[in-house]
Formats: sequence, C-alpha cells, structure tokens
Amino acid sequence: MDQLNLYGKRFDSRLLVGTALYPSPAIMRESVAASGAQIITLSLRRQSPEQQQGKMLWAYIQESGCQLLPNTAGCKTPKEVVALAEMSREIFATDWLKLEVIGDDYNLQPDPFGLVESARELVRRGFKVLPYCTDDLVVCQKLLDAGCEVLMPWGAPIGTGRGLMNKYNLRTLRERLPGVPLIIDAGIGAPSQAAQAMEMGFDAVLLNTAIAKARNPVLMADAFRLAVESGRAAHNAGLMLQRQTASPSTPTLDMPFWQQTALADAGE
Repeated sequence: MDQLNLYGKRFDSRLLVGTALYPSPAIMRESVAASGAQIITLSLRRQSPEQQQGKMLWAYIQESGCQLLPNTAGCKTPKEVVALAEMSREIFATDWLKLEVIGDDYNLQPDPFGLVESARELVRRGFKVLPYCTDDLVVCQKLLDAGCEVLMPWGAPIGTGRGLMNKYNLRTLRERLPGVPLIIDAGIGAPSQAAQAMEMGFDAVLLNTAIAKARNPVLMADAFRLAVESGRAAHNAGLMLQRQTASPSTPTLDMPFWQQTALADAGE
C-alpha cells in the first residue's frame, strides 16, 4: 500500500485535518471521520482539557485513535514556542509538534529566522518537528539542517483559500528535495486544489478552514478525502505531458484507406 511515512510512522491517509472552527464538537467528530485523516492538529490554547468548555472536544480527541499534532499557533518568538511545546508534550503526551512562528500579523507569514532557531532547539529537546513555512527553498534547506525530517510549506496564506499561488516555487521544492516528505499546509480552499498539490508530487495536504467553514463540513471532508486519493493516484500513474500542438487521439498511420476516410468523415 502507498503509505505516508513521517518520522518512521506510517499512515494510510494523506489528508491531515484541523479540529478548530467547526459549528459543534459533534460535527467536528463526524468531519474528521469522513476525511479519513489519521493525523489531527490541535491547539493547546483552544483544546486544553483543563477547560470545561473543551471537555467534549478533548474526549473525542482522546478516543479518536489519531496521531495528535499540537501546534504552536500564536507564538512569535522561540522562547514562546519552547514554553508552549513543553506544555503540549506534557498535556497531550506526544512529542510530535506542528511548529508555527508568526512573523507578520497581516498575512500570518512564518518568521523564517524564528522558525530555524525554534526548530533547532525543539529537535535538541527530542521533538518531532513539522514546521509550517513558506515556499522558500533556502529556508526549507535551513530547517532540514536544523534537524526537521518533514516540511510543511504553504500554498497560500492561512485561511485565504487561494490554493497554490506560487507553483514555480512549489515545483522547485519538490524537485530539489525529492526524498523529503512535503505537506502543503494552509491556503487550500477546494478539493480541486488539494488534488493539484498531490498531482505535483506532494506527500500530503493539511487543512482546516475549507472543511470546518463549509455549508456541510462532513460532505466537504469526504470530498477532500477523495480529491487527495485521486491526486495521489494520478501522480503515481504518471500525468501526460502538456503540448503546444494538437495530437490526434486516433493515429492514422498504417491504417487502411477506407478507415482513414471514415475517421475524416467522423471529424477525427
């Protein structure tokens, strides 16, 4: 089976989903199940089991069987990141961490310098770090040098739904880092965009808003599941090369004259 391998752990699903913004805990639970996701992201600030209003969410998260991926959402400095990461490891009992260090409040663009510094320290402390980063090749290489084994470049700024805005940079990442698991994180707004990312050879897609804010989150979660699966299958099958000139789908070379005439009459 074509499984996703992250930090030595294998997963059947290549769709990662968030647990925020849903209309209710029940809809969140149904949506995650419909997505087929085996990795779910969560925020210590939103999902803390110590908070009464988070009890239903926390109960599902505990029984889901999914790999938990706490994030450091809202952190702006390495010091904040490390403090929140250690709290998350203690509360959620996992050393997996989605690293976020926000450098700009307007488009929530990651701070490349803070990311690399934070990643280096977190790896030293034994965390399995999945950094949310831009599509900058040099920054990605620095994160790998810091000890990250997985990278999560954005398709577009968080919550915009604009899809893969810089396909040149993303293709460059995929070509230059062939052995590194790359997960498109942020900016995906439609199943077709998720399928396109998978067709380009990315290993997985992580999203939240596009499902949670849909008119029917459960149905949308299923649509994204199918899109990721079909995109991966298309990549493995090998997409046809794009051409500048037309090419007949029914070649006429070495065909009898009467068959060529019939094809011409049929408009082929």
